[in-house]
Amino acid sequence: MKFWKLALASAAIAWLSSTVSLAAKTDLVLGIVLEPPHLDPTAGAAAAIDEIVYANIFEGLTRIGPKGDVLPALAESWTKSDDGKVYTFKLHRDVKFHDGTSFGADDVKFSLDRARDGKSTNAQKGLFAAIDKVEIVDPLTVKVSLKQPSGDFLYNMGWGDAVIVAPESAELNKQTPIGTGPFRFDSWAKGSQIVIAKNPVYWGTPALLDKATFRVIPDPAAATAALLAGDVQAFPVFPSYETIPQFQADPRFKVVIGTTEGETVLGMNNKKPPFDNLKVRQAIAHAIDRKTLIDGAMFGLGTPIGSFFPPHHPSHVDLTSETNYDPQLAKKLLAEAGHADGFKTTLKLPPPTYARRGGEIIAAELREIGIEAEIIPVEWAQWLDQVFKNRDYDLTIVSHTEPNDLNIFARDDDYYFNYDNLAFKELIKQIDAVSDGPKRTELYKQAQKVLANDVPAAFLFQLPKTGIWDAKVEGLWENGPIQANDLTAVKWAN
Repeated sequence: MKFWKLALASAAIAWLSSTVSLAAKTDLVLGIVLEPPHLDPTAGAAAAIDEIVYANIFEGLTRIGPKGDVLPALAESWTKSDDGKVYTFKLHRDVKFHDGTSFGADDVKFSLDRARDGKSTNAQKGLFAAIDKVEIVDPLTVKVSLKQPSGDFLYNMGWGDAVIVAPESAELNKQTPIGTGPFRFDSWAKGSQIVIAKNPVYWGTPALLDKATFRVIPDPAAATAALLAGDVQAFPVFPSYETIPQFQADPRFKVVIGTTEGETVLGMNNKKPPFDNLKVRQAIAHAIDRKTLIDGAMFGLGTPIGSFFPPHHPSHVDLTSETNYDPQLAKKLLAEAGHADGFKTTLKLPPPTYARRGGEIIAAELREIGIEAEIIPVEWAQWLDQVFKNRDYDLTIVSHTEPNDLNIFARDDDYYFNYDNLAFKELIKQIDAVSDGPKRTELYKQAQKVLANDVPAAFLFQLPKTGIWDAKVEGLWENGPIQANDLTAVKWAN
């Protein structure tokens, strides 16, 4: 009898342990390389912001899906006028922000007017440039009138910079973000981790995770150790490229190598001598061996690019031959520019592996043609302030992970490249006004060629998405059509 009771008790304990173990799998710890400067995607350019909040905490009228397609979000449907200038959005009902306030047409008007206001701190104000006016038709209907047709309008409304915020909480979103998404902000231990928790009253399909922790691990060796120890169960963009084969051989993990929208460039300050000279920019581009760079900094992961356009896009043109590796030509161009003896410059490098390792390789290659580039490592907040905001730099390396962002070279607000080409700006206007496939493709190809010839930056490679996570984790994105870690469909397999 005692044996029977003992066996029954043991079985009960085993069942209980199994149940507890399964219940614990509603939490997920993800590793991220960069800590965001704040958590308001409408007030900052850092990709690290969207990597936390996009689709999780904040939502827009539309959203970008895992295949790069435009999907409904807070707008359940929309119609477009025959002339392509008026969009009427029908909004979901019974939507609430995380603080309990109701969502409606007034919030959409507030958000879009705020983003395009002259005093706006939105890093992507160009997304809203086509908007003429935003009108409230009724509490759940908004009409947006454009100055001219825009083939990218619905796509633009799916960016993180276009999420809908509430007037009651908009100014507090940097530290305590309030959105309408399936997760709500929980806590932020600066320098360590950010925690989001399931929104119990979400208007749409509920999240499958109860909690997700984004742990900041900038060091590649530490990232490897954290994954192997199980302290982190997923690294959507793993920074230690050299250890990927180790994880590929380990059945406990799933390794997924995908694509991103991240054009990696050697940025040049086009209005600062000697980089205001086309021959100098061409010389620098010809001094760089893309294969050596990809092999040395990325362990062979990455696709060479000759312009600012993703190779997986159907309108891509391979223009790498325009600036092929040719040190002798580079020296000749420098001499023609009046720098036969070379010159000294600085190279500011943010923390990502591709920048720090790639910078050392590029500095060595520039030295071969007489350019002495002093490497200056900077933290991400310093890069955003010095390089991106104040244009205080000579050369820098960064990946631009925003989708469909060829137009950054046409900005009128002195984007950090300080590049100004009226012909290119006109091409971008034409692209934005056209939705026809063949015509749009031809314009895209022309724009790529202009940049390849004008070299406002040295175009290096397309950043891969190197995902590694526990083999039982499902729902993380293979590719990165937008800078996001969308957790809305992520779960643990039974």
